[in-house]
Amino acid sequence: MSTVIKFGTSGWRAIIAEDFTFANVRLATAAIAEHARSRNPKPTLIVGHDTRFFGEEFARTAADILREHGIRVLLCDAPVPTPAVSYEIRRRHVDGAINFTASHNPSEYQGLKFSGPDGGPALPEVTRDIEARAAMLGERAPAKPTDAPFEQINPRDAYLERLEQLVDFKSLRDAKLGFVTDALHGCGAGYLDRALSAHSVEVRAQRTGRDVLFDGSGPDVSEENLRTLREAVLAKRAAAGLATDGDADRFGILDFDGTWMQPNHILGLLYDYIVETRKWELPAARSVATSHLLDAVAQHHGTTVFQTPVGFKYIGELIQQDKIAMGGEESAGMSIRGHLPEKDGILACLLVAEMIAVRRASLLEQLRALFKKVGREFWPLRANLHLPDNVKARTLNRLKADFSTFLGRRVKSLDRTDGLKIEFGDGSWVLLRLSGTEPLMRVYTEAATLKESSNIASETQAWVMDTAQEAKA
Repeated sequence: MSTVIKFGTSGWRAIIAEDFTFANVRLATAAIAEHARSRNPKPTLIVGHDTRFFGEEFARTAADILREHGIRVLLCDAPVPTPAVSYEIRRRHVDGAINFTASHNPSEYQGLKFSGPDGGPALPEVTRDIEARAAMLGERAPAKPTDAPFEQINPRDAYLERLEQLVDFKSLRDAKLGFVTDALHGCGAGYLDRALSAHSVEVRAQRTGRDVLFDGSGPDVSEENLRTLREAVLAKRAAAGLATDGDADRFGILDFDGTWMQPNHILGLLYDYIVETRKWELPAARSVATSHLLDAVAQHHGTTVFQTPVGFKYIGELIQQDKIAMGGEESAGMSIRGHLPEKDGILACLLVAEMIAVRRASLLEQLRALFKKVGREFWPLRANLHLPDNVKARTLNRLKADFSTFLGRRVKSLDRTDGLKIEFGDGSWVLLRLSGTEPLMRVYTEAATLKESSNIASETQAWVMDTAQEAKA
């Protein structure tokens, strides 16, 4: 049995019954308990879970361990979105939360997210401390059986009330548009659809029931996974399709004609819209892997952009410091000024709906107008490479070089914020980095045309495959 607890960019994730076991959950929770008590002798922690297999059982196990350590536990009484947990931490002024979710990962995964008292994902120094404590603790015995109940909470109503302060529901209602929402069998059900219907916005909700196999495809808001949403949008003649992933911290958007909208493009549109409508003439923040469309929008509005490593915790810090109007990642995570230092897919979907209602234009029309406004187009792509460990190691070693040319193109700059990002003279770029949530190497590219971005991606993958051939030799 493995007792290695390793946090990635967003919590600890592992395959159920391999590394994600009750024994390892007890170990991770005991380490978190020690960490929490090192900050506050009498802490209070929220414990929640999403709709995944054994979510309730893992949450109860964690609650038992926390109570053994003298920690007050507030146990969520139903599956709860990550942003709702984040808001509840801040609203109640508690010391953090343990949330059992593997977010968008396939159904065989479970995960544990730990959030601190600010409601944001734990920073690296915190997760390193938890990992070190877990390594020293060793195997943990089950908590002693007890019939004592836990305090139970339901964060939904308070969170939905908060959304009313952030979204222009009047414009949404007055536009008399219809939307289709898709919870992908995750815990966005009863949140996104309810936020719309409660304000007399026409909405049809789908995949709201629990299915621990997620239709066999997983709860990722990818274009492929939103095919049933596309069918519903076309059948209903809706203004847009709005989807959230397994724990509702990521968004997926379809235009009125069923076109899947890249999260990168949605982030550019939302930043432009927020600056114009909220009059927040503040910078944006993006991860190193996210489209430079945000930079172009910022330049248009006379602002700037903060670039961060991948992981919303870094963007969350800037929200906490009130330095940005909006922050986002290409993996469909975003939040705005004055809100949570955590990804909020529900809010993102509502802001997209508001944007359509206020601008009275489809998303594709708005994107074309934005490209014209900033003076060029941006077409990002992402590819996932499943590589043996020795090939990963060789590739990472090759990336340590100081490239003056790459793929036959002149290199303008090298950026090692997270992995290696190579920017070319024409503004196109490629980034290679290891995933922090899955056993993959990711290749990100962006150029002024989809064809050129695709060419850079395929040539980069061929370059990596050359490394694989070297490893075999």
